[in-house]
Amino acid sequence: MSHSARLADYRAALTTPGAGLPVLASLLARMPIAMVGLSLLLYVQRETGSFAIAGLVSAGSLVGVATGAVIQGRIMDRLGPTRPLLVAVCLFTAAVTGVILAVEATQPAPLLVLLGSSVGVTEPMVGAASRALWTTLLPPGPIRHAAYAYEAISLEVFFILGPALAGILVAAPWAGTGVVVGAICMVVGSIGFALTPAARRVRPRTSDSARELLGAIASPGMRTLALAALGFGVTVGFVEVAVPAAATEAGHAPLGGIMLAMWSLTSVVFGLFYAVRPWPGPMRLRLPALLGMFAVLVAPMALATTSLLWLSIGLLVAGIWITPQSTAHSTAIELVAPRGTATEAFGWVVTSVTLGLAAGHSISGQLVEHVGIPASFIASAGAGLLIASLVWLRRSTVGEQAPAPEPVPVAAVR
Repeated sequence: MSHSARLADYRAALTTPGAGLPVLASLLARMPIAMVGLSLLLYVQRETGSFAIAGLVSAGSLVGVATGAVIQGRIMDRLGPTRPLLVAVCLFTAAVTGVILAVEATQPAPLLVLLGSSVGVTEPMVGAASRALWTTLLPPGPIRHAAYAYEAISLEVFFILGPALAGILVAAPWAGTGVVVGAICMVVGSIGFALTPAARRVRPRTSDSARELLGAIASPGMRTLALAALGFGVTVGFVEVAVPAAATEAGHAPLGGIMLAMWSLTSVVFGLFYAVRPWPGPMRLRLPALLGMFAVLVAPMALATTSLLWLSIGLLVAGIWITPQSTAHSTAIELVAPRGTATEAFGWVVTSVTLGLAAGHSISGQLVEHVGIPASFIASAGAGLLIASLVWLRRSTVGEQAPAPEPVPVAAVR
């Protein structure tokens, strides 16, 4: 089962009745997904002068996202997305306000980490809700897989725009500008998505798995998918700190965010081709192969830290394998997640990626400050290859037949 998608399938998915408003609102809500965390990291670094402290605060935010993704996902599976998202928006607004006030008041690092965590845990999980909404708008098949590929590709577009905007806005007269701009976009987009007819008409599903304490992660295949997502996050996390550090050391700090956007550029371009011809075919092989290849291509960046040009070229090459992994993670949910846990299952993917990012950010910050920038790239590649090997050993848990298909709710969206 290759789960390929034609260009016509993308068009059919995006023009499905009821999809227009959620697609537009989710674009605004998800655009800052790579901007808020990086803006917070750059903001804290600018105010404290320490990449180590900034990395810990960013890691705290990512741990918060990891926790909030599963909690919000499980709640949305049971209540639908509207009410949970509106509550999350209110809490997120308060959390962002709190962390900005603390940074401006030069509060100690432990408090900044705690407040950074609160920003992450309350971040509205529109991505999970948007991905799950397609199961109510489209029947299983190529068009739904195209919708999942669109979610992954559009996310990479945001990983182009987000870091670039973060890198530019950190040079504004006030370094916290990027945090505020990103938060406003996320709040407005989340409210818009939550109030669309499609989101409001979602009927919660129940299942035995959904009522279990572990929920979706009780599935062995889901744990393998989460491990692959963790490896992806760890590999990226190291690089997201090492690249801005290299740009800062070279005397061009604002270029750090723009350089990170470059690997998302090739990711989007290649992602469109990859969705049509995914490789390898079986998902059980695809997950470890894509992660392993990604890690291998990160390793040469350790030799390019003294040249921003060569480092940028390395990012462009490695970026080829970002969207294929995101698409594979989203598609694999249908193969491994128990019925009735679609939103929570995607939440576990988000959780795994963000935990990996948190680990990568925090360790990379220490390596950059105490060992050297090349060590961070070497650690990134090593961690990615190690986790890819573990995913390979667990490949038998990822079948090629999806569980019982999710029925389209009786109250279908017009």
